Amino acid sequence: MSNINDTFFDGHYKEIWKTLIPDELTVKEVDFMVPHFGLQPGSKVLDLMCGYGRHAIALAKKGIVVTAVDNLGDYIDEIKQVAEKDNLPLQAVKHDVITYPLDADFDLAICMGNSLNFFNAADTIRLFSNIAAHLKPGGHLLINSWSIAEIVFNKPVTNSWSKIGEYKFLTEAKLSFRPTRMEIESIMIAPDGTEETKKGIDYIYSLNEMDALLQQAGLHLKEVYSIPGRKKFTVGEPRAYLIAGNY
Repeated sequence: MSNINDTFFDGHYKEIWKTLIPDELTVKEVDFMVPHFGLQPGSKVLDLMCGYGRHAIALAKKGIVVTAVDNLGDYIDEIKQVAEKDNLPLQAVKHDVITYPLDADFDLAICMGNSLNFFNAADTIRLFSNIAAHLKPGGHLLINSWSIAEIVFNKPVTNSWSKIGEYKFLTEAKLSFRPTRMEIESIMIAPDGTEETKKGIDYIYSLNEMDALLQQAGLHLKEVYSIPGRKKFTVGEPRAYLIAGNY
């Protein structure tokens, strides 16, 4: 049994993500969203699985009204502090995104940072259906993933490790099927050798499967980019940005 508690483990995910996703990428993604989706001060954006708020905060600083939802309280508390300090039009909510009761209509919903792959097909349809019911006419959904089949099946499954301060972070991954998924075991090792292990699953869908899930919810896949607005996605690219719209 480890003496590293969940709060410690989860609290270091921000540092881990920052090593994987530089601030420059967030800037480029937001700079794409604003003109491409016609966002302006007063537009409404829903950020699901918002993490530490890298998109939510950047959009709110442009006067866009953002509702940010995540199931981790540490992330939400941090976003609330920033929103209050900078007087941003940003509401941060700790809630299960699948069951979150939306009470507004949005110009854009986003699910970034590979977060959509946390959900199996049934929950993905529930999520899409909730979004579809609360998009304004002509509204869109933007999904960022690096775990679609067209990416995963074109690179070897590898284990990895990194060091954050005095702590080692090890990741072991295994590809499984029925349903297609990546089973991931993450281990945090403290300087004294104690460990904490967490297991997770990334569900893997092909673009055709993703399109079918969207259609069941009343949405349709309009475009897929590897570089938003600049380069269409091709098999083997490291990231995909899926843009869906309502009918």
